[in-house]
Amino acid sequence: MTSGTEGHAVIHREAELSSARTLAPVELPAPAEYLAEGAARRLGWHGKPVGQMSIFGRKVIVFAQLRTEAHAERICIGAPPVTDRTEVATWVWPEIAPKAPPVAVDIVGVLAVARHWRTALACAGPFAKYCDTGIVLPWSAAMTGDYLYRCLPRANSHGVAVLTGDPDGKVSLDQAGSQAPLVHEWDTVERWLNEKVYERILACEL
Repeated sequence: MTSGTEGHAVIHREAELSSARTLAPVELPAPAEYLAEGAARRLGWHGKPVGQMSIFGRKVIVFAQLRTEAHAERICIGAPPVTDRTEVATWVWPEIAPKAPPVAVDIVGVLAVARHWRTALACAGPFAKYCDTGIVLPWSAAMTGDYLYRCLPRANSHGVAVLTGDPDGKVSLDQAGSQAPLVHEWDTVERWLNEKVYERILACEL
């Protein structure tokens, strides 16, 4: 005769294992830079990846193009990238703007690659005002109701594209970003952002 205690222990252990499987961390199927390049191709971006950067405390991968004429002019006038936000902030003042160095970079897009959509959207969302943006997630993370009913609508409201990478690292477009052309006045944040990317592009070419 048995007390049944052993059976309860087995059931409890199975529940723990099931919970552990459910909560197992989702991993990226390939390095972030590899997934980002695949995502950029799917989005039709023609910019060059400048590697992962931390901007505003958010990790993103920026795609940009050098404005060759503006870059040449800055070399001639001795105006290297300026990343001091206080100094760059003065460049939009009416009395300073005509003398400010020309914008030397076109930022094509910003991608955030993460294991969870909330993290990715928090990283990419703030850049949607200035350029095309997208998030790249593991394929397995998309197989949930949370992804369908929360991630996709929220990304759409910000104009952020959503892509997923399968176990082989192949990237698919699940939802396009905003198709409306970006029309805005240059502000101090965008000028500083361009200087940061300009600095990174030059560093990559050395």
